[in-house]
Amino acid sequence: MQFDVVTLFPELVDAVVRCGITGRAAERGLISLELWNPRDYAVDVHRTVDGRPYGGGPGMVMTGECLLQAIRAARQKNPGKVVYLSPQGLPLSQSLAHDLLIENSLILLCGRYEGIDERVIKLEVDMECSIGDYVLSGGELGAMVLIDVLTRLLPGALGHHESAAQDSFFDGLLDCPHYTRPDILEGYEVPMVLKSGNHAEIARWRKKQALGKTWRCRPELLQARQLTSSERVLLDEYINEFESSKKLY
Repeated sequence: MQFDVVTLFPELVDAVVRCGITGRAAERGLISLELWNPRDYAVDVHRTVDGRPYGGGPGMVMTGECLLQAIRAARQKNPGKVVYLSPQGLPLSQSLAHDLLIENSLILLCGRYEGIDERVIKLEVDMECSIGDYVLSGGELGAMVLIDVLTRLLPGALGHHESAAQDSFFDGLLDCPHYTRPDILEGYEVPMVLKSGNHAEIARWRKKQALGKTWRCRPELLQARQLTSSERVLLDEYINEFESSKKLY
């Protein structure tokens, strides 16, 4: 998958392909990254990329000319969809990530200051995407998050082909708890079922824990998901066990 990122801080975004899963994916040729700095398209000697907002107010706004030039230069090499990382965009979710994955290439636009000239959005942006309801200094971290999320979904990016399928949100639920050695850590023992070797019981336990964790931590996810009859049984079991454990203390 090709990622072209329009950013004032290319050295920041470049770090996403220098380590970890995304780094290995870049080494294998599963993803490629090209960076476009709007300052390279500024027309004055100071390489100015911002201006005061019409109507007054605090802060500065990224100017349209340099952004349009950078986006269009990227589009000449990569005709992919332009995604602007912004607070007013669609919330990033696993479902949205799957939708974006079919694009094969994306141009990610990172704003700074108070934002970008609205006309850039009207002229060149295909969609806006938000990674959360909070304020960042710019879109670079959002772009890096999106690159990481999409890279994990690419075949061959993870060490095991089933890893992505077991991530949180893959099937609308949070992930189940995970354990490794030693068997006992400061008085807490690994659940016996995980050491039983009974794969059917292990799968059942993991599904019940995933349902229960979602019920406790993100109940709105369950409201948006149609539970099967077997999942409803498992969730009821979890709730009963959870409520019973509370009565012991």
